[in-house]
This record gives sequence, structure tokens and C-alpha cells, in this order.
Amino acid sequence: MKLVVIAAGPFAVPMLRALHASSHEIAHVVCRPHRGRRSDPPLPVAACAEELGLPLWRPETINASDALECLAGLGADLLVVCDYGEILKPGVLEAARLGGVNLHGSLLPRYRGAAPVQHAVWNGDAEAGVAVITMTRGLDSGPIHGVARLAVDPDETAGELEARIAQLGAPLMVEMVDRLEAGTATPVAQDKSLATKAPRLSKEDGQIDWSRTALRVKNQVRAMQPWPRTYATWRAAGGDPVRLNIDRVSLVAEASGAPGEVLEAGDRLVVACGQGGVSLESVQAPGKRRLTAAEFLRGASLRAGDRFEVPSDPLETRQ
Repeated sequence: MKLVVIAAGPFAVPMLRALHASSHEIAHVVCRPHRGRRSDPPLPVAACAEELGLPLWRPETINASDALECLAGLGADLLVVCDYGEILKPGVLEAARLGGVNLHGSLLPRYRGAAPVQHAVWNGDAEAGVAVITMTRGLDSGPIHGVARLAVDPDETAGELEARIAQLGAPLMVEMVDRLEAGTATPVAQDKSLATKAPRLSKEDGQIDWSRTALRVKNQVRAMQPWPRTYATWRAAGGDPVRLNIDRVSLVAEASGAPGEVLEAGDRLVVACGQGGVSLESVQAPGKRRLTAAEFLRGASLRAGDRFEVPSDPLETRQ
């Protein structure tokens, strides 16, 4: 099968390597252009394609008319899309004989959108996975060719889980492409009634809402790693507000206090939530390195009874 792989981010790299090692021909890899500084590292898929010696094409936008002409001229049997970062118009999918398939990081129809793994972690899901779907006009709504599942560790971050899901999805994609070539693919329509959304995260999503349960706060911290990271604002008596990045917390079930109240500030830093509390394990002040809570408290004026701000715009209305 003659393939054109359309991908950019790290989630797609294991899949690209697996397809390269398979019996299929990768005629071209399409990646987004490099938009950062010259010293910035290349996009992961571009770096992988160059390492493997694959032809690499980086159009400004793949939906432009001249790009569509070039894409059609490649004579691909199938487009394989993953972690590209640009919504493809119908004309792109018409450029290959069999259209396109997409590797999506969720158990569709749950979590359609740009941040499926992050939302699965934020919601505390015990199971996650990956799906290969036919690409259609709707966002992540095409028929499902196959899925693979795994258990979610209750302490792993979204970044850690996404790396595992990417590895899980690589052989799944090869298997589904094999079936398409053999004419044995049996895609199944998604149940629209079960569909949920997973919109792209923003920096504001990282603000901790202490009015939520301790478990919800812990899951938010996990979900926002490695980006955008969670943060909370504390104001010392008579001082300016200080925004702290908080990258790891543990549950303190017996904690009780007003949401955002500092309950302990000695050997550990415990903050009350709407139900229960959390112990802050990793804290970073602006311009400083990451510290354990004990290290941070040795140089900070934070005391029991101080308060972290509770956002006036609750996260649950923004999610």
C-alpha cells in the first residue's frame, strides 16, 4: 500500500516508525512548517522522517489549492493522519484512492477533539486507549476500524499516559492498514449518543480550583502535565500575590478546612479542598527551580491559616 503520512507531534512518532518497518511504502511524510526560532528543535515527526530517510514535505497549509494539487500528484492509496494540528478539508481526503485514516488517542466516541488524553486524566478515567477511524467531514466522528485499551495508573500524568498510548497505537495502525489493503476492513459507525468533547487546553485550565474535591484537584494536576501545568496564587500578608506552579500532589483524606486554606506548613504543605485536601509535593516559584514542599517552606513566609485564591470563574464552567 502506498501511503502518505500527515503528522507532526510526538504522539505520531511510534506510528511512523512502525509503518516504516512494515511492508507498506511511505511515499511522503507531510509535516507542518517550522515556525519557531532557528535554535528550536524540529517537530518530532520531521526529525523522525529525516532520520529514516523519508521524503519530507512541509506546506504552509495543507488545505491550500496548490498543496492539494501536489498531494494528489503523489498518487497515494491512503492518507495516514495523526497529531497534525490542522483540520483537514474534504479536498485533502479526496487526494488518495482510499481516503484517510486517523490515529486518535481515545476510546471513541468519548473525547472527540484535540486533547483526549488530558481530559481522560482530568476526569479520573481508569481506562484509556486509542482508535483508528476513517476520516470524514465531522471532527473525529468517522467509523472505527479498531481500538486498543490500557489501564490508567492513578498517579501517572497526561504526558506519561500519552506516551504509552502512542506506543499502543502504532501496531494497531499497521494492522488496520493491512486490513484495508487486503479488503477485510470492517469499520463500525460510532454511537453518537455516547460522544463527548475534548477541546484543546488553554493556560487558564491550569488554575487550580480549590473548591473541587481533593481527587478532582489531583487529577487536574496530573492532566496539565507537561502543559500547561497547574498553578495557584498565594498572597503573603501585606505582600504581592505570588503564582506558584504545582506539578505533583498527593491526597490527604482527613484534611478539613475552607477551600484554599493552608492547613499545614511544616514538614509538608497541605491545602484544603472542597472535600478533603492535598499535600503539595512539587512547587515552583517564578524564576526559581522546582522544589519539594519542605524545601520551598524553608525559604517562604507561607504559614498555616494562609489562603490560596479560589478562582471566581470555576473550571467546571470552562471545561
